[in-house]
Amino acid sequence: MSTGFPGFSAEAMTFFRGLARNNKREWFLPRKPVFEEHVKLPMHRLVEIVNGSMKSFAPDYVTEPARAVYRFYRDTRFSKDKTPYKDHIAASFHHRGLAGKGGAGYYFAVSHKEFAVGGGVYMTMPETLLAIRQHLAENHAEFRRIVKSATLRRLLGEMQGEQLSRVPKGFSTDHPAAELLRYKQFLFYVELPAEMATKPTVHSEIVKRFRAMAPFMDFLNAALPREKRKLDPRELFG
Repeated sequence: MSTGFPGFSAEAMTFFRGLARNNKREWFLPRKPVFEEHVKLPMHRLVEIVNGSMKSFAPDYVTEPARAVYRFYRDTRFSKDKTPYKDHIAASFHHRGLAGKGGAGYYFAVSHKEFAVGGGVYMTMPETLLAIRQHLAENHAEFRRIVKSATLRRLLGEMQGEQLSRVPKGFSTDHPAAELLRYKQFLFYVELPAEMATKPTVHSEIVKRFRAMAPFMDFLNAALPREKRKLDPRELFG
């Protein structure tokens, strides 16, 4: 299916290669119009197109571009690395109905080095991680079926994530899901050739991987509390 998105331009890749060698404000500012035209605006357009496809399999994750696309400017206040700009542009899509933050989300990123697609739980609050582990402990057979999906593994490989050296406190060491409960992160992530982002098929490459991850995302987020929806009086009285 044609989306009208041609892929990121050669100018975008040239911009990223130049930034990798000259990550300085003095270099970036004269080239900001190139960034806006060939990197930022196409990224926003691609997010819009991905959103359109997600409506059919992950409607609760649809995120407007202004919120989905990460800031390109790095926060250097607490970092030894003082380079002011990121070396890639990225977007994430999180469940709109969750109360608070930290649930599983979809992700993709573009640079001259690689085109990355992934999703899951990367950094989260202790209470969120506990809720996911409890859900996993009670439904580990279902989870194993999800992560062993042939399509998921073909498109994104095996599940990744940092792990504890032992089963966390509160769970039995002989639990049948002991090796899964040790995970602190639950991720699927793949780095693909950067050239893929320059082709019109970039949208379909993202969407087919997002679609493959949908059961994984829904399982992780099923454990988390939803926001309380304000009831419209019309729902009561017609």
